[in-house]
Amino acid sequence: MHERADEFRECAREKFGFDVDVHEFPEGTKTAADAAEAVGCDVAQIASSLVFRADGDLVVVVTSGANRVSEAKLASLRDVDESDVSMADADAIRDALGWSIGGVPPFCHDTDLSVYLDETLTEFDTVWGAAGTPEAVFPLDPETLRELSDATVADVTE
Repeated sequence: MHERADEFRECAREKFGFDVDVHEFPEGTKTAADAAEAVGCDVAQIASSLVFRADGDLVVVVTSGANRVSEAKLASLRDVDESDVSMADADAIRDALGWSIGGVPPFCHDTDLSVYLDETLTEFDTVWGAAGTPEAVFPLDPETLRELSDATVADVTE
């Protein structure tokens, strides 16, 4: 197992008592479509952790791979102007969360950040999140994802 995926698995076990079932795919799972193809699920079941800057604060949006995040809806949730919402840059993400783009898990971040969970993910029995690397994913049910990430379920998509 990749060192970073193992770090995520250990963090989840130590912090939450959650045993992560890591699945690694050498061909990569960088995009939601890649992950869905590798896992053999619908792209809508991929729980993509995206990081935005909202009026200077970083926030995580865990969205279905079939959806696009609405910056206007995120701005409304954060009570900020839409012009103050944008994707965070790679360095800020790595510094604040401890993970790199393409492998950001929905929880086990270095910094406590607000997390929003795309309400459409709650329609599935199982969703798949990144497990610390662009080649690793893990399954879990949406309610466990919400609990472990301390997420607010919201309409965050276009």
